[in-house]
Amino acid sequence: MNSHIRNTLIFSGLIVALILSASKVDVVEAQRPAQAVVARAFEAGEELFYEAEFSRAFIRKLNVADFRFSASRKQLTGSAANLEGTSEVKPYALTFSADVASKGFFTRLFNLRFRERVESTVEPVSFTIQKTTILDEQGKRVRATEATFDRGKGKMFWTQSDPNDPTREPRTSITDFSGQLQDVLSAIYFIRTQPLETGKSFEIFIGDGGHVYRVPVQVVEKKRMKTILGRVNVVRVDPDLFGPDRLIYNEKGKFSIWLTDDSRHIPVGGRIKTDYGTFDIKLKRVVNNPPG
Repeated sequence: MNSHIRNTLIFSGLIVALILSASKVDVVEAQRPAQAVVARAFEAGEELFYEAEFSRAFIRKLNVADFRFSASRKQLTGSAANLEGTSEVKPYALTFSADVASKGFFTRLFNLRFRERVESTVEPVSFTIQKTTILDEQGKRVRATEATFDRGKGKMFWTQSDPNDPTREPRTSITDFSGQLQDVLSAIYFIRTQPLETGKSFEIFIGDGGHVYRVPVQVVEKKRMKTILGRVNVVRVDPDLFGPDRLIYNEKGKFSIWLTDDSRHIPVGGRIKTDYGTFDIKLKRVVNNPPG
């Protein structure tokens, strides 16, 4: 199992791909509301727990990984409580966390044990990423990544180091950007804030690894689905991740997410179809999210 597929699981909800290479793009400037944004349902300390299953040829429905996603508010004080370049008060930042770990047959099938922990800090009014930290463990290989996003200067600062070898020179990059930007984790929550009308499409702009990427997202259909929340109405969205000039440029695949068709837009399932096989991700438990 290579890192591209594992990180695609992260984007799915479920689950975002860690990004490879593409051209820099112009990002539509985010509009800043005149007043504080209305609190979203996931801001109440929501936690989502998922399980991923793998299928390929005669291999059917093997549990291969666990996911935990959480959202919360971080209260800010002092100069950090002011919005960038304004006197408006910003009382808090949004903090999103993800913990993804392999388990069971997966580690034997691919001879790989991995764990990835991601934390994203987002400005809640413009919903723009401010900081990303990633700890990526693949067997004995460990990589620590930190990215900071200075919207006022339009700069993304990216650093990756090896905690097992402090003498090794870190990889670094500085990239220009403008407007509203997400990282691999906040993109999940950004999708949840959208209207998600069938037949409509929108784009997400993601910064990672010294690049800025445009991700088209198509709202495909609505239907009833059996989930851990009961039989509920869901909406399916297809982020376009695979192919030339996409997040995963050197592999073929298709990615879908199902979200509840209510104000919460909880991701209840995801499917990633690749040449490696099919990954189905199912929501197993929700903590602290009020009814929509």
